[in-house]
Amino acid sequence: MKVLVIGGGAREHALGWKLAQSTKVQSLFFCPGNAGTAEIGTNISIDMMDNNKLVKFALSNLINLTIVGPDDVLASGIVDVFRDAQLKIFGPDKFATQIESSKAFSKKMMKKLDIPTAKFATFADYDSALRYCEGHDLPVVIKASGLAKGKGVVICHSRNDIQKALRSMMIDKIFGEAGCRVVIEEFLVGYELSVHALSDGKDVVMFPISQDNKPILDDDKGPNTGGMGSVAPVEILDQEQMKFVQKRIIQPVIDEFRRLEHPFIGCLYPGLMVTPKGIQVIEFNARFGDPECQSYMRLLESDLFELIESCTSGNLSTQVVRWSEKKAICVVMASGGYPGDYRMNKEVVGLDTTVRSDIIVFQAGTKKSQGKVVTNGGRVLSITVTGEEVSMARERAYAVIGKIKFNGMHYRTDIGLLKKSMTNF
Repeated sequence: MKVLVIGGGAREHALGWKLAQSTKVQSLFFCPGNAGTAEIGTNISIDMMDNNKLVKFALSNLINLTIVGPDDVLASGIVDVFRDAQLKIFGPDKFATQIESSKAFSKKMMKKLDIPTAKFATFADYDSALRYCEGHDLPVVIKASGLAKGKGVVICHSRNDIQKALRSMMIDKIFGEAGCRVVIEEFLVGYELSVHALSDGKDVVMFPISQDNKPILDDDKGPNTGGMGSVAPVEILDQEQMKFVQKRIIQPVIDEFRRLEHPFIGCLYPGLMVTPKGIQVIEFNARFGDPECQSYMRLLESDLFELIESCTSGNLSTQVVRWSEKKAICVVMASGGYPGDYRMNKEVVGLDTTVRSDIIVFQAGTKKSQGKVVTNGGRVLSITVTGEEVSMARERAYAVIGKIKFNGMHYRTDIGLLKKSMTNF
């Protein structure tokens, strides 16, 4: 089979790495890919937002399955275009992708389905949003309704913070059209978790719970990023809580999209907050998390191609998913300046010193230049390590990081120091 993976991050490298282990996959293509994916497949130089060119490529190269990584590609309607061309593709259509691409849409659906989530209000007018905030206790959370590469959430601890956040999103438009509408929520206190579930539009397969770290600095300080590290599995929820997540959070969304005749075929990924009052949904995502995916792929023992193909064929219920009993950690190494303006074209050295069975370095913002690997994005590398215990994997991950160098590199030093369970409130 020929498989096309759309995206150029470490998530897509990890998916490709796992797909390459399937006896059913003969050829792998990546659009646009990176220096790492070029070692396991063929990178193609097509704009990943150009749906028509991608369809032409898939048809002319007899692609059997396409897997979409990034949220903005899904939001562009690529799944609709591919399905119209009778091409198999893994991911929700443009309508169903609104569960992520529009926080206003998502919160409205959660309210309709009685899914536990923070109290909220949506606004398209700056003055109205400002007045609403003035009547609420601090802190409050302000979110750009649209896609903002994981950076559109601001926790406001003062009236000045509120005014600054609203002005930057709604007037200065730092996120473009994504911030013209905002969702304002109550601030929740608890522990964040990531839940991933594959669906064929009817049935679901739950992944183990993972935990990621979005802020740029240790101790969850500083601005949000796309994600600076992850650990899987984390054993914070008991069996009853896991059943609650599937029956009260995941399945209702799948059933609702099926009722609306837009079956959700893909990966549904709610971010959860475990609070003293119970589990709350922070947001829904319509694709694999990054960096969570990197940790998951290190633990998945089943054939990823068969698993994803069963989603697109509507027979997910026939799959039995097997997982390693080990733990996996992923630490992201980023370019200087990220998540703001970052520097590129810095040579990455030391990758050849990391070749071990328990260590895989998934590449993201990299490219080949004159035979060398150089930086080409904000998040550059995902260092993934497996071990019997998180502490063991963590120790080896940071030992690997000590062997890799590029100018301006930075990373968090506390990935794998797991946040406490609900019983510690």
